[in-house]
Amino acid sequence: METEQRTKYTYPMIALTTLFFMWGFITVLNDILIPYLKGVFELTHFQANLVQFAFFGAYFIGSLIYFLISLSFGDPINKIGYKNGILIGLAISAMACFLFYPAASTFHSFGFFLFALFLLGIGFTVLQIAANPYVAVLGSPETASSRLNLSQAFNSLGTTLAPVLGGFFIFEYFASKANVGAESVKVPYLILGSVLILLMIFIWFSKLPALNSHEHIEKKAGALKHPNLVFGMFAIFFYVGAEVTIGSNLVSFLKLPEIVGFSESEASNYLAYYWGGAMIGRFLGAISLSKMKKTGKYLLMLLMAVLTFLVIFLITWYMKGLTFERVWYYLIFIVANYFLFMLGRSLPARTLAYFSVIAFCLLLVAVLNRGSIAMWCVLGIGLFNSIMWSNIFTLAIDGLGRYTSQGSSLLVMMILGGALLPPMQGLVADNFGVHASFVVPMFSYLYLLFYGLKGYQKKESLKTESL
Repeated sequence: METEQRTKYTYPMIALTTLFFMWGFITVLNDILIPYLKGVFELTHFQANLVQFAFFGAYFIGSLIYFLISLSFGDPINKIGYKNGILIGLAISAMACFLFYPAASTFHSFGFFLFALFLLGIGFTVLQIAANPYVAVLGSPETASSRLNLSQAFNSLGTTLAPVLGGFFIFEYFASKANVGAESVKVPYLILGSVLILLMIFIWFSKLPALNSHEHIEKKAGALKHPNLVFGMFAIFFYVGAEVTIGSNLVSFLKLPEIVGFSESEASNYLAYYWGGAMIGRFLGAISLSKMKKTGKYLLMLLMAVLTFLVIFLITWYMKGLTFERVWYYLIFIVANYFLFMLGRSLPARTLAYFSVIAFCLLLVAVLNRGSIAMWCVLGIGLFNSIMWSNIFTLAIDGLGRYTSQGSSLLVMMILGGALLPPMQGLVADNFGVHASFVVPMFSYLYLLFYGLKGYQKKESLKTESL
């Protein structure tokens, strides 16, 4: 029976991991757009970070609208089903990608780019609300964190490839062919929009299990009665805010003479190690949080760590000539990541707490130092950000029952952190310098430490409410 269930859910998981890959790829292209549009439109650090404000602000507005609808008419995803929710999200996202063409050619306007990014964020909001809980309920509750880590690992494969490929096409290939600065983004986003349409058609004809709830849908904010959800909302806010603001300002950080003084194109290549770290950690997390026996689990984790590092290395070496001598320092952080997974003992909350401490310490070292030490400490944080989304998400929706989709919308709403923290760091960078501005995300990891130690706990009286 268990084998039949596993087979039943294999095909849907393949479709969903493809989806996670695509939105990871497109999301991280924002890190390329920020320095690119900053140069094209002569923006300040604060203005350039409005790219993330428009994109992630859409998550807040879209999720707030979803939440208000759920209060008035019942949970939309429970009514239309996860599959239809995913299809709607893909359609909106594809339309937004196509808008980059008029933004670059017809209007040549930074404001129109922000509008397209806002619409893209709305599409991804719908995808997040539908896809994350769908993966979580697509099998045993005990392995929900493992499945989400696996899906997020493919999301991170997209975020790993995006800086290298996006940097090449936007800064080099199409830039050399464009007559106007902003026009080199037209073709890449037309291609991305077309791929999303193809993915929508693929999922349309896929036989995904109908897992929408058939229970009576309450028209009230029942999810907010669960403290693990409420504290989890702020955990998502600070996690996304920290991860995005670090990624958004990494190119500017690596361009600093006191760090390494890279060009924009060179710096974008190293973004693959920051976002690739999330891929490595999420593959390890998927194995660590699974039900495998310890001996086989740790051996497989070691093998996966080696293989995923080789993927990142070969991509950056083949595409950009980054030799092993220039990146071997990264292996130190991979080893530390591996041993922290062992210390976490497959417990999502404990692992989250350990990773939060390390991320805080790496930022502290980076702020207090210069050169390669500061550079690799910041790049290494991606490894420890890796399991945070999936662990927070599953801890936060645990025990919500019929309020799971509502809770999911509230968690996605708090991706607002990705909208607010980058401009905040931009303001600090404009006034005190880019190097000093990396103090901003440090506070996020202190809150995440609290959530991993205490905030994730459920109130006793509510543990059986959803049964």
